[in-house]
Amino acid sequence: MNLYPAIDISRRQFLARGTAAAGAAALASLLNSGSASEASGLTGLPHFAPKAKRIIWLTQSGAPSQFELFDPKPGLRDLFNKDLPDSIRGTQRLTGMTAKQARFPVAPSAYQFSKHGKCGMELSELLPFTAKHADDLCLIRSMNTEAINHDPAMTLLQTGHQISGRPSFGSWISYGLGSVNENLPAFIVLISKPSGGTNAQPLAERMWGSGFLPAKYQGVRMNSGKDPVLYLSNPEGMTTDSRRAMLNDLGALNRMKLADYQDPEIQARIDQFEMAFRMQASVPDLADLSKESAQTFENYGPESRKPGTYAANCLMARRLAERGVRFIQLYHRGWDQHARLPRDIKSQCFDTDQPTAALLTDLKERGLFDETLIVWGGEFGRTVYSQGVLTADNYGRDHHPRCFSLWVAGAGIKRGHVIGQTDDFSYNILKDPVHIHDLNATLMQQLGIDHTRLTFRNQGRDYRLTDVHGNLVKDMLA
Repeated sequence: MNLYPAIDISRRQFLARGTAAAGAAALASLLNSGSASEASGLTGLPHFAPKAKRIIWLTQSGAPSQFELFDPKPGLRDLFNKDLPDSIRGTQRLTGMTAKQARFPVAPSAYQFSKHGKCGMELSELLPFTAKHADDLCLIRSMNTEAINHDPAMTLLQTGHQISGRPSFGSWISYGLGSVNENLPAFIVLISKPSGGTNAQPLAERMWGSGFLPAKYQGVRMNSGKDPVLYLSNPEGMTTDSRRAMLNDLGALNRMKLADYQDPEIQARIDQFEMAFRMQASVPDLADLSKESAQTFENYGPESRKPGTYAANCLMARRLAERGVRFIQLYHRGWDQHARLPRDIKSQCFDTDQPTAALLTDLKERGLFDETLIVWGGEFGRTVYSQGVLTADNYGRDHHPRCFSLWVAGAGIKRGHVIGQTDDFSYNILKDPVHIHDLNATLMQQLGIDHTRLTFRNQGRDYRLTDVHGNLVKDMLA
């Protein structure tokens, strides 16, 4: 019996979309495919020789504070509990959480910074493991965005727009470049559980959705439970052969309807069922960590043996990279520290610092670092002033989109380098601003994609990830 029959492929997109049955729609929400015959992606892509084969995006949901991690402001110690000057704040908008505060007292960081590596990059004492890789990092201290609240800011970070409905970065890459491994999706999502109690912002599945692109390009979420991908296992009593026979018959019926209606969602449904069948063989091996060495678990830290933790997911990200997955999105929640920041950020760094560093080391040792883009950061920054009552050892910080920090490493990225400068209060950017659109355009460049040329026509206009924005950050590139 032929277990892998040929799969018909159609790239035409028609207006008559959204007619899939409810059951197929549910499956579409789980499965994404660049099928075996789509490995090369769109005709004409990549536009030029790529530096990177894949992206691992370590998404820190909730907005890590730049003051405590990446942007040292030692002069603030002399301004403890002094009011933020009106000249610094200007007319910039505030969130509803602090807009009515009687005053805006300056809160210096409770943590110290020191220089690391040959480059002398200043990093926080909260990041001792990441600091060992200072000479590999391109640290951007001048990131900025328009969104001031979490959901629109995260939506903008993921899709290039604050309003939902557009394809995520991973979906654009899956659509443009296709899949390398015919037995795994091109775009996989991992969500980690913080080890301590945190104010964890919710994550909507549209963050890794395909928007108006065909459903097969959306991200597949892997879980930490018994079934890494929900509904992938055969029900009791069904064998691999019977599943194959059923899919053969179902595929024949769907191809008949495709010939009648030319609805691209029907083709997407065929592809997704076939990908699901192949994943039944590939995912169990992927999720089996029993062959990883004791040293590997030690490198990734004490949480790495616990399924669903950030550490375990970083290890899984390396395994996905080895298997050719193009876009790996790892989410870690709990950085939204409006109160008790000194205590809670320490817990978050315990979860993320060692595993992040171990992932960088692991990629290097396996020859994957120079062909992988690794991104670490959140959706915006935090305010210099305290939200609520400020004391000598406790404070919170509100949302601040005007400037924040994020780092990139890997394929073709300048190493041991800092981009941008903020004012003495990390409230305004003084030098080399980098917008999210600029970052995305530069990452696409490293994947061999001209961000202005990867477009999709929807409702009468051409859309792209960077919309009508985005400039290459040439200073990022080696």
